[in-house]
Amino acid sequence: MPEGRISSGGPWEDRYGYARAVVAGPHVLVSGCTATVGGEVQHVGDAYQQTLTAFSIALDAVEKAGITRADVVRTRLYVVNADDFDAVGKAHGEVFGDVRPACTSVQVAGLVDERMLVEVEVEAYRPVERGDCGG
Repeated sequence: MPEGRISSGGPWEDRYGYARAVVAGPHVLVSGCTATVGGEVQHVGDAYQQTLTAFSIALDAVEKAGITRADVVRTRLYVVNADDFDAVGKAHGEVFGDVRPACTSVQVAGLVDERMLVEVEVEAYRPVERGDCGG
């Protein structure tokens, strides 16, 4: 698995000084992802579709790190409207139902764009294989 930082090419990474994901040893830590593609919020008003899109962006970073959805061990869901928790949870279940990572869901007052209904974070872990000294 490559070490270092993974970029999605999004405009905010350079502007605000962060990476889409960081690979640190066997850990892959993915920054918060929303349903923003090409600088535009997708699926306005639809928390379910926004969640699927956000997870797609997050999992793209996981795959760039050389691991898969099956290696995800924790997710965090930041949801603006309490009424959307079921839709967001349904999307989470469709993506991770067979993986069953630890998951935290939190209602937040808002996100950086009022059209954003959900933001997700993903952490993945792939243990170092036996005989691999990491060097």
